[in-house]
Amino acid sequence: MNVRILLLSIAILTGAFSSGSLLTGCTSSKKAKELARQRAQKAGTQTAQSTPTRPAGSSTTPSSPTSGPDWRMTSVKSRYLHKDSSTVRVYMNVIAQKGQAFATVDDLGARFVLNYVIYPDYNNRERLGYGSVTLSNQNVTADVPDKEDHHLTVFFDVPKPKTVVSGVMLAEFVETNSGRKVLHDLPIRFRQTRLSDHFTFFDPKTGLPVLKNFATVNDTVLIRDVAGTSRPLQVLRYRHEFEAASSPMNTTPRTTPRSLNVDSTLTVTTNQPVILPAEGLYLFLADTTDANGVGLLVGDKRFPRLTRPEKLVKPVMYMSTTQENGELNRATDVKKALDRYWLTLMAGNQDVARRTVRAYYNRVEEANRLFTTHKEGWKTDKGMIYIILGPPDRVQRSRDREVWVYNQRANVSEINFTFTRRPNQFVEDHYELVRYVEYQPIWYPVVEAWRTGAIRE
Repeated sequence: MNVRILLLSIAILTGAFSSGSLLTGCTSSKKAKELARQRAQKAGTQTAQSTPTRPAGSSTTPSSPTSGPDWRMTSVKSRYLHKDSSTVRVYMNVIAQKGQAFATVDDLGARFVLNYVIYPDYNNRERLGYGSVTLSNQNVTADVPDKEDHHLTVFFDVPKPKTVVSGVMLAEFVETNSGRKVLHDLPIRFRQTRLSDHFTFFDPKTGLPVLKNFATVNDTVLIRDVAGTSRPLQVLRYRHEFEAASSPMNTTPRTTPRSLNVDSTLTVTTNQPVILPAEGLYLFLADTTDANGVGLLVGDKRFPRLTRPEKLVKPVMYMSTTQENGELNRATDVKKALDRYWLTLMAGNQDVARRTVRAYYNRVEEANRLFTTHKEGWKTDKGMIYIILGPPDRVQRSRDREVWVYNQRANVSEINFTFTRRPNQFVEDHYELVRYVEYQPIWYPVVEAWRTGAIRE
């Protein structure tokens, strides 16, 4: 029987943008995150997300073990790097909360136990290895550059099984007071490795891996391995405009470009900071003949937030007619056209329009934050579903598939969206939706709710 990791997804709201008229007055990042925290408090959690959440800023003072609610693990995101021929280093970004407080290093060590088991695959329960991880200031750190980011980084080493090419590590966080267990899965390639199994992007300030596929223009990035090896890498930069996701009901295969035109190249040295001065998709390679490398999407200074009208106009395609999309894309004054678009949909009600604009672009920003791969997160299939329907109620995962389950939408008791993993030369965590025309009765009513301002966050 497949191992199923059920993830209780929590809606995340962040600030939107400031562009004047209807595109002003959007919820501040702090207020939006407070809304997310309140929703998380109501929902609770028994299993953790595999994507990072960003709850509201609050006190991180350790709380008494006997006072108030129990600690809850609300987010886990992980990756691995090969440390040497016999060991893999695992990094986990975790967020744990107790009421409005966020766990410190001492809280995590005092209230959680971490165990792991390695299996050959999701449907094979033969144990290849297992262990317990002591959570202390020796392997847990709170060093994060963003003051509103409350994740802790846990790192530990795992011995490589000698007889298998790959496996899946199932990690279990146990809250010691309640016994509540939080599961998280991490596929690991032990043999036949790629560059991305050894090198990733680290934060130059903290010396910790950055568990995301994007940066912003003029950011200082550092690509390195666990040992801090110095070696040259070739970097290709592309300026290709990838298409946004098509309708969930569009079962016609889309053509994809067989090759991308390289805009520019450079050479960098691992373990040495480098500034990427231009937007685009970067591919770091050990050799230009390699089929796979380490990809990084570099956006403008506000990414994952969209602020410029010419960028804000694109994501509304998911809730617009063909005619509306055409008019918006042909507009000479995009900002005025976008204002007119929202006001027309909301029958001239500016309050409803502002509220809907805020809700919609909060989801666009969070889709960028969570699902950016070789293209912006809002353009991905996951991003499209997340923007329109919000976070799923639970997720079922296997090595190459994710199923998002929504308990009730548009008078349907349960609806599933299946995503299959489609790795490419840039990233391995890109997924594509399995499309069905039968989604129409669910999809169109929710789109109509957006168009009438009925969606509220």
